[in-house]
Amino acid sequence: MDSLLQQLDRFAEVLAVCRTTHVRGWDPAAVRRALQWAAYLRHVHRRFGRHVRIRAALERRLQQRWQQAGWTSFGALARCDLLLAQRLLDNPALGPAALHSLLQQLLPGPGAPDAADETLPGSLVLLARRRSAVHVLRLSALPQEDSAATRTQAELLLQRVQEAGLAGADGPGGFLCSLWERRPQGPLLQVTAAALLLPSPSPQPPGEQEQPELDGPETPGEGSRELVRWLLSRPDVMATFCRSLPAGLVTSVAGRHPELFQVYLGLLTGWGRRLHYDLQKGVWVGAEPRDVPWEELYRRFQSLCQAPAPLKEDVLAALEACKAQDGGFQVPGLSIWTDLLLALGSGGA
Repeated sequence: MDSLLQQLDRFAEVLAVCRTTHVRGWDPAAVRRALQWAAYLRHVHRRFGRHVRIRAALERRLQQRWQQAGWTSFGALARCDLLLAQRLLDNPALGPAALHSLLQQLLPGPGAPDAADETLPGSLVLLARRRSAVHVLRLSALPQEDSAATRTQAELLLQRVQEAGLAGADGPGGFLCSLWERRPQGPLLQVTAAALLLPSPSPQPPGEQEQPELDGPETPGEGSRELVRWLLSRPDVMATFCRSLPAGLVTSVAGRHPELFQVYLGLLTGWGRRLHYDLQKGVWVGAEPRDVPWEELYRRFQSLCQAPAPLKEDVLAALEACKAQDGGFQVPGLSIWTDLLLALGSGGA
């Protein structure tokens, strides 16, 4: 009994810490231990619910230690894991890795072995999903493409997209649009690109390829396809994606997703058609400040031409077709496509 009471006292201390900035030092292992501790006390509630002596002793300790929290009954032990989770979700000091671990425990996603063991209250699920959405965007600056933080964000984004697909209602598109309406948009685009570059699911052995779950919405590949569908359905988002992200990153995404490559190539040619040749300056310039400058246009075409086949061949073929439509001029300054081909042939391809 003394050991059980000590466990209760220590968990009360953990709950108190959950409201402080001390959780900033928690790692995923600390979160898991705290949740396991709460699960143990919930087990105590189930096991000793009809044991009068133990129940009375625990209620006396609850009244002594947890009175300020309003938990003075034995039944409070059945909800201690929910209280722990709610306090952690409400605490902005919890670090990204620890928060990600907590969200994985609360929202394990479809197909997880323990996902259906307990049903969370709707209010806690809503809070967890809101924190999950915020966590996707919780980047103060654009990270490196291959950073561990971005990969974690990308995996979480795909998981949320898959869950939105199973939940019905507005589906993945509605979920992604709701994220887009939040700020900042730059980190969301960076994470989206990272998600589109995550390794595809490993191919199954020939004898297992007909299993129905391979094409279900719970597979990582489906999450990636939903991102592609969303970008294709939102020309404004797609244009911002291609314009704001680094040329090399957009090229990598285009190389993995042919549908996005075709849209990206169309955007580049559209941007090129908005430029005109300034005879006095001897350069291609835009009519408006928002137009893509020559230097950026060249840099993006150059990046595509440095990519493996078939991207390079397709880009050069598109430039040759545009040049032919302009009259097939070979003299610089008459067609932007001629000048791009000359620049790429001399310094980039």
